[in-house]
Amino acid sequence: MNSEKFHIGLGNNDSSIRDSAKKDYISFWNECAKSLSWFEPWTETLQWNPPFARWFTGGKINASYNALDVHQNSKSEKPAILWEGEDGTDRKITYHEMFIQVQKLANVLKSLGVKKGDRVTIYLPMIPELPISMLACARIGAVHTVVFSGFSATSLSDRVEDSQSKVIITSDGGYRKGKIINLKEIVDESASSVQFVKNVIVYQRTGQDIQMNEKDLLWSDVMGSASPVCNAEVLDSTDSLYILYTSGTTGKPKGVLHGIGGYLTHLYSTYKWAFDIKDSDVYFCTADIGWVTGHSYVVYGPLLHGATQVMYEGAPDYPDSSRMWDIIQKYDITIFYTTPTALRMLMKFGDDVPNSFDLSSLRLLGTVGEPINPQVWKWYFDVIGKKKCPIIDTWWQTETGGMLISPLPGIETIPLKPGSATLPIPGLDIQVVDESGNEVEPETKGSLIIKTPWPGMLLGLWKDEQKYKDVYWSKFDSVYYPGDYAIKDSDGYLWLLGRSDDVLKVAGHRIGTAELESSIVSHNEVAESAVCGIPDEVKGESIIAFVVLKESAHSSDEKLRTELRETIRTQIGPIATPNQFYIVNKLPKTRSGKIMRRLLKAIANNEKIGDVSTLEDGAAVSEIQSAFDELQKNVQNQQ
Repeated sequence: MNSEKFHIGLGNNDSSIRDSAKKDYISFWNECAKSLSWFEPWTETLQWNPPFARWFTGGKINASYNALDVHQNSKSEKPAILWEGEDGTDRKITYHEMFIQVQKLANVLKSLGVKKGDRVTIYLPMIPELPISMLACARIGAVHTVVFSGFSATSLSDRVEDSQSKVIITSDGGYRKGKIINLKEIVDESASSVQFVKNVIVYQRTGQDIQMNEKDLLWSDVMGSASPVCNAEVLDSTDSLYILYTSGTTGKPKGVLHGIGGYLTHLYSTYKWAFDIKDSDVYFCTADIGWVTGHSYVVYGPLLHGATQVMYEGAPDYPDSSRMWDIIQKYDITIFYTTPTALRMLMKFGDDVPNSFDLSSLRLLGTVGEPINPQVWKWYFDVIGKKKCPIIDTWWQTETGGMLISPLPGIETIPLKPGSATLPIPGLDIQVVDESGNEVEPETKGSLIIKTPWPGMLLGLWKDEQKYKDVYWSKFDSVYYPGDYAIKDSDGYLWLLGRSDDVLKVAGHRIGTAELESSIVSHNEVAESAVCGIPDEVKGESIIAFVVLKESAHSSDEKLRTELRETIRTQIGPIATPNQFYIVNKLPKTRSGKIMRRLLKAIANNEKIGDVSTLEDGAAVSEIQSAFDELQKNVQNQQ
């Protein structure tokens, strides 16, 4: 762990928020919920029947109303979305324009027989019609299930079938790294095997010719004739808002089910606390809406606050590595929220690229999706934030709905430590425990647990109550177990060490992949790294590492390997030293920026690679395979 502290903040220090949360977390969240607009007040703040929590029962609310209707007098002409396509096209959509579009689409869905509780699958690229579709569903009480536009026809049909969606909303295609992804063709392949889909609404994004089938309707046709007035449905706080499928280590993806009142309360609060949002801010979160970060902090969180945000369609390094910095300069972005993976990739190109852009509008930076390496944190702080922007390193999951651990510049100024997500948000009791569920001493690795319910937590898993209990509540008695390892330091700061299923077991020692990858990336010539284990007759597992170098790297591969071994021995210990280092130009990643470690493991173990439908760049796999084969050949020749 890095003990270096950075004393920087935005001048806020409201200790009363944490004090009231510690005193009575239920009363605390009760007050937080009053920031939203309710049709009828709730009769009970929390019904807690472990492991099921129901927040603000009896309360009547609507997510679309809170995102749009409440802003129509004060912010109707304010931009809600400043959209930029990968191909350079751009659009500005005000809160009033979104309001009209959402009402029209809500009426279209009603005309197609969609009612409260029905599911609608949304399979769109990162265009404004995606949040419009989500809010149209929310307006009439339909449950939206967004499917990431990088998923294959099989993945799509699995989700459509499991959710039993009546309608699919899609596009002819979307742009990614200069290519058109033909989404309509994928939907046709998928929908043909799912008989209960009544209609497919097709938005024309790319202008290419599309095959229209009997069930298909053009977005432009149905929206052109739709009424622009649709009152928001009065819904129960505990009604379902959306299903979002998340992959586990085994089996089919789990359908995570989120409600309305609790989820919105959590997002309204955490968005305000973490981003210290002002009316003048221009916010940019790079997450795809196909993942939970996009749901919570691209769609619902910003819109609840009437914020202006930039929404970008394509790859962060297209047409070159300057795209993100160009967008920040172009739109005078003040808040930038991205992934450590994206930062490591952009860091590889050196400081000159971002330094050639005016990034002075930035006042706050954030990261999400995985633990951030201290070396990357410092680069982000020094080069991008110019040593003046706080970095909120946030930890949370699809299942948690919103942030659970993060610095909160909106309410307090605390020292920041590179690599630590700092403290739990107010109203949560998060601990680090041993295998018996007992709290461990400071500086000791253990399992992260959450001891009290929180408003953003999932209602359960879609159609699988038992799996919900087994996956999240069976390891420790009556507490939520997210499946992550962590350390709590002597200051109470939490350091996330990665998933427990990303833990390597070498000669009986448990070594976190995040901890090891951070050590490798601390070398000044390394941009990215991914490690995995392969079977070893003696140790159980031996470690192999895949390493991407910075463009400025000049050491020979052998010299670098020697230095990396020494770095790991010094920082972690000899037991963590990888058997082999593979120097590659890129790592296999999903379009959301997560490294596909299972592909690395499959290559190293000479196993079938399996589904690669979410892979960003297929060339990465063949390149790694070649590097692996070449090194194996060299080892055999030496023997």
